Amino acid sequence: MANVSAPAPPAEAASVYGAKAVAIAASKKGAPYAYGATGPKKFDCSGLTLYAFRKAGRRLPRTAEQQYRSTHHISRQQRAPGDLVFFLTGTAIAHVGIYAGQDKIWHAPRPGTRVRLEQIWTVNTRYSRAD
Repeated sequence: MANVSAPAPPAEAASVYGAKAVAIAASKKGAPYAYGATGPKKFDCSGLTLYAFRKAGRRLPRTAEQQYRSTHHISRQQRAPGDLVFFLTGTAIAHVGIYAGQDKIWHAPRPGTRVRLEQIWTVNTRYSRAD
């Protein structure tokens, strides 16, 4: 379960880095997926989030699991554009994207795909904010 020590700010007060990170991820639309890639031309899922937030002025660790552990956990109701969306396989963090609003994320899905905006396809997710 999420390690929440204090209530997160309301959705309107999303990370100052979030809006920039969404725009940066969107600018990478169509970039090919490559396992272990952190940009600027190819990405894996956590490579895209790492790249977008670094360009926005916030450093994140390399992997999705590390990114989840190092950010402020929030509820689904608190999410706002620019928050991180983590997808689970069992209890393990298996994928990450950047929340774009309207139940959509920017992400690098898997080998053979490209960075894209996509509807969130499951409720088996966790959310965090890179304050």
